[in-house]
Amino acid sequence: METTSRVGTQSTPSASAAEGVPVARRTVDGYLRASFPWYGLDEAFTGPRWLMQVATTADGTVQHGSMGHGDEPSIKSDAAGAEKERFAVVVTVGASPVRRTSDGTGMLDATTVASAAWLAGSGLLAYTWPGQLDHSLRDDWLDQQTETAFELADDMDGPAWSELSLPVDGVPMPFHYRESEFGWVLAGSTGSGVHVGAYGRGMSAYGLGFSVVRDLGDYALQERGPGG
Repeated sequence: METTSRVGTQSTPSASAAEGVPVARRTVDGYLRASFPWYGLDEAFTGPRWLMQVATTADGTVQHGSMGHGDEPSIKSDAAGAEKERFAVVVTVGASPVRRTSDGTGMLDATTVASAAWLAGSGLLAYTWPGQLDHSLRDDWLDQQTETAFELADDMDGPAWSELSLPVDGVPMPFHYRESEFGWVLAGSTGSGVHVGAYGRGMSAYGLGFSVVRDLGDYALQERGPGG
């Protein structure tokens, strides 16, 4: 699969670095350090917008991050409860070629649409678990389902995915799309060289459009959710 090794990990400021710095400021700074443009829902969406988290490599390079739209999602253990929420999270993945790790001990694969698909799929899983499952077993379930999301992202031409066209900066672009019991996942590329994934529930994916985020001030400047 042409993703990075699960496309990196979430950035966590050290205690010394974070001391005295508001969470909102740390979050915004992470987005500002990115070398690629961020994508969110276009102006047709008029609801709440909020920042989530960015992920970086060991040398501080921003790899990807997420932006939320609509209701702040919560963990749901049944489909009926999940349907009451309306949200869409947009994941932006910076395009990156095959390269060495920052410590020079290994190689990172290139990022692709599959990278965005896996991040979106695992992001949706962070807010769900089967109603019949005990809380103590959720971590095992999440590990299994995350591996499944990784395998599905590795087979973008497989039967689990369908195709749809959505506007990106006003230009129709092809996306891969799939549905699950708790929501939907889609992934595609933009004309600006980055990959976009998205996941959500309660909002139809077929009516979405994406555009470059021109002003981070349009988003609530606070950190939310585990799906960065």
